Amino acid sequence: MSDVIVRSASYADEADLAGIDVRTWSSLHAVQPPPDPGKPFYDERHTPEEILIAQVDGRVAGYVRIVPPTPLPCNAHVRQIQGLAVDTWCRGRGIARRLMDAALHEAGRQGATRMTLRVLGHNAPARRLYESMGFAVEGVLPGEFLLEGAYVDDVLMGRPLGFAAA
Repeated sequence: MSDVIVRSASYADEADLAGIDVRTWSSLHAVQPPPDPGKPFYDERHTPEEILIAQVDGRVAGYVRIVPPTPLPCNAHVRQIQGLAVDTWCRGRGIARRLMDAALHEAGRQGATRMTLRVLGHNAPARRLYESMGFAVEGVLPGEFLLEGAYVDDVLMGRPLGFAAA
């Protein structure tokens, strides 16, 4: 495989990121309706400073969004993954793992001691990835979402940042 570069996002990446969201939308991982093509990726709540991008041969291949889960000072030691997507043309090449590893390192660099995320219960591939990287199920909200006529659990996962990713 070509070299994968993980870097911070910029406003110049907006069209590529919005395109990834359109191409990768699925009820396997999304609780929102499909994104409108042409809708901006960035807004007042979603900025480039929160995004790490994977590039393959100069082409944006995927991204991960890392944010504080709340604005509370007592929660400032935690970072949360609030978006992970890998474009369809480069799936199965370890891009998601590289992005997650970079996210864990970036969270530690920011002073976090813990990382959390939420994943839909039926998203077995994502759950396997997260478990292989040291995340454990810390809670389940049974039937939290009604997606395509079926109730789906919201699974809360977390891990400390005191040890390296697998």
